[in-house]
Amino acid sequence: MRPYLMKTYAFCVMVVAAFCLCGAAQAAAADDTAATKELKAAEEKRTDAYAAQLEAYLRKMLVEDYPARAAKAWHRDYSSVEAFLKSVEPNRERWRKVIKPPTLEKTGKLERSRYEPLSDLKAEWWRVPLGELAAEGIFAAPPGASAGKRVPLVIVQHGIGSFPERTFGLNDDGGAYHAFARELVKAGFAVIVPMNLRSVERRNRIERLCRLADLSLPGIELARMQRLLDEAIQEPGVDAERVGMWGLSLGGLATMFWMPLEPRIKVGVCAGWFNHRRNKMVIPDPRYSCFLETKEEHAFFAGWLLESTDADVVSLICPRPFQVQTGKGDHIAHWPMVVEEFAAARQPYDKLGIGDRIEMDLRDGVHETHVESGLRFLTKWLKK
Repeated sequence: MRPYLMKTYAFCVMVVAAFCLCGAAQAAAADDTAATKELKAAEEKRTDAYAAQLEAYLRKMLVEDYPARAAKAWHRDYSSVEAFLKSVEPNRERWRKVIKPPTLEKTGKLERSRYEPLSDLKAEWWRVPLGELAAEGIFAAPPGASAGKRVPLVIVQHGIGSFPERTFGLNDDGGAYHAFARELVKAGFAVIVPMNLRSVERRNRIERLCRLADLSLPGIELARMQRLLDEAIQEPGVDAERVGMWGLSLGGLATMFWMPLEPRIKVGVCAGWFNHRRNKMVIPDPRYSCFLETKEEHAFFAGWLLESTDADVVSLICPRPFQVQTGKGDHIAHWPMVVEEFAAARQPYDKLGIGDRIEMDLRDGVHETHVESGLRFLTKWLKK
């Protein structure tokens, strides 16, 4: 074969070989891609199955196993009110470990100034220094309150998307508050309205830090409220023995969370929070918003559902009067479940012969305060 033909032949062989190798490489790459996708799909399926196992395990523990676990944790003695209080004291101390309030000491004098947006009520903005923190809020008293005419005090607590002024009707775009703080003052009550942290995003961020410090944000805000309460009950026109609390939404959480740990609060009204807590936290359901399905991680507290569903927490408020306000149109709950939980909550009251101290105002409403029934209830128990 002539040399130039040999070179041409060799070149052709090389080209064919290259194409063959390239085709083999492409086939191998395709095989690798298919194998990678198959592995990724298998791994995803395996991890999803593990996540489902974990959720089923924890759901069973938190929901299905709750009654048996709670039965071992609670040893209520109904022979007398005194015996009952003694019997639930261990549970109260365990509840304190869920809320984890820090010790916040007053580090300066109460700072108070006239608050112009509520000048018609002669309201004041209060600030109590607590080291790096401060307790702040609005104080207002009815005309004529004095040392010779002391009036009851109500701690008024706003919800997660709100602020103290809204409880007086300022910037209450949704109308959920119905100016209930203002109505309380008109009805002859003094009010202290603590400023708590507003918005889901802010509370999520701070709650993460709290967990690292073995605290909770409701615990910090309990301690802040207590320092405001220390000041409010020293007002000449306030009767320190007649203190109530009324909160909406996350303010309802505060009412339920704090009353077991603050005996100075003699009466409570909880609006838009009391719930079938196990379902609310753990079981997704189109009939209500389940916290597990939301971004509200601030609402999860270590150990909460070991023994402290809402009915059980209310038994730490008992024998003090307590009112639940629920709207059938409030999507935070499926109202028949709330009725079921309330029936459990009233059992200690009934067994102690004080069933008149607990009630539920269930109506065709939404996420809002029920002003008339709240005023009636607080008047009944704080103005005797």
